[in-house]
Amino acid sequence: MSVQSIHSQEFIKVENGKFIKNGQTYKYIGTNFWYGMNLGAFDQERLVRELNRLEDLGVKNLRLMASSEGDENGEWRLQPCLQTAPGVFNEELLVGLDFLLNEMKKRDMLGVMCLNNFWPWSGGMSQYVSWANSNEAIPFPPPAKDGDWRKYQEYSAQFYTNTQALQYFNELIGLIVNRKNTVNHIAYKNDPTIMAWQLANEPEGINQEEAYRKWLHETAKYIKSLDANHLVSIGSEGNTPFPQTSNNFEKDHQSKYIDYCTFHLWIQNWGLYDPLNPEETYKTAIVKADKYIKNHVDIATKVLNKPIVLEEFGISRDFNSYESNALTNYRDTYYKYIFNKVLSLSKEENLAGANFWAWAGEGRPRIPKAVWKTGDDLIGDPPHEFQGWYSVYDTDESTKLIIQEFCKLISE
Repeated sequence: MSVQSIHSQEFIKVENGKFIKNGQTYKYIGTNFWYGMNLGAFDQERLVRELNRLEDLGVKNLRLMASSEGDENGEWRLQPCLQTAPGVFNEELLVGLDFLLNEMKKRDMLGVMCLNNFWPWSGGMSQYVSWANSNEAIPFPPPAKDGDWRKYQEYSAQFYTNTQALQYFNELIGLIVNRKNTVNHIAYKNDPTIMAWQLANEPEGINQEEAYRKWLHETAKYIKSLDANHLVSIGSEGNTPFPQTSNNFEKDHQSKYIDYCTFHLWIQNWGLYDPLNPEETYKTAIVKADKYIKNHVDIATKVLNKPIVLEEFGISRDFNSYESNALTNYRDTYYKYIFNKVLSLSKEENLAGANFWAWAGEGRPRIPKAVWKTGDDLIGDPPHEFQGWYSVYDTDESTKLIIQEFCKLISE
């Protein structure tokens, strides 16, 4: 057997609705660590500490942003960005991504590499549309002044029909997928540390449903043409309570080039759970969450026969506090519920894993309940959100014990 064929056996595969790693079923509890590339570029010592903390907990699956777009004056987003103008890339950040992947390899960690974003906190689709339209102003959603969610969503969805925007993104795909790591000299497409390429964070069809679904299929096919080793996923949030997204979980995941299903669950953002009135709202929220999970897992298992991952979920600290030392009783209860659900359904159905949102580690907000500014610590909350909302800190001992317990249980 050749070295290449031995090497290829290490990649995560899909067989009969299950992930397979080295001949064994692969299931996991992971986290969202979207800012890892930036730490790899500008704070490698902290990155190593965070990866060590996660390894100690048993967390070895990280969902990462592998792209970001916008110039240094770009609003409501992570800075600095990887792509500062069409085709202009920050090599320091790319080397940071190389460093991150190499450190993950040392720890036998796997990364889901998210390549785009429907939302503006990393640039994403709306930035590509703006670039394609001569740098026109982006109609940002809240918390921007006079921000309107629907207006932003329709603007971002123009991406699917804008030939120039699509070309810019495909060039980014080519650059990342074809990159050779400058630290360990392994081509990304040959690196089993990468579990999957992901088309985007929470792409929505909105008023471009047909074009959206065409884009899912064709982009996944394009990635597969460049890289036959890795899985491809959408980054879909699933059939949310908001039909105007034009998402259809079953239809969106039908393409043969989409290897597994993703969905997200946000009981607080969707108004199902009120942290200021937890006793009355938590139990009813869990009933609805249970149904939501079942619906998606049923489709993945019985209709599509593909693995499914709950790759985003979380709630705030008790009573919606933004203080890092606030209690996490309801969060801990919720994490236990989700992890128990994943544990049981991973045995009976195709639910293969969950990534909590999100690991902040030693990072802390400049002040609680403030949006991120350049120079602030990167934590679990994206730049446009009040910092400290859903972040899990290295001092959250009770939450960490729950994560550690279920990482061990699901790997047994």
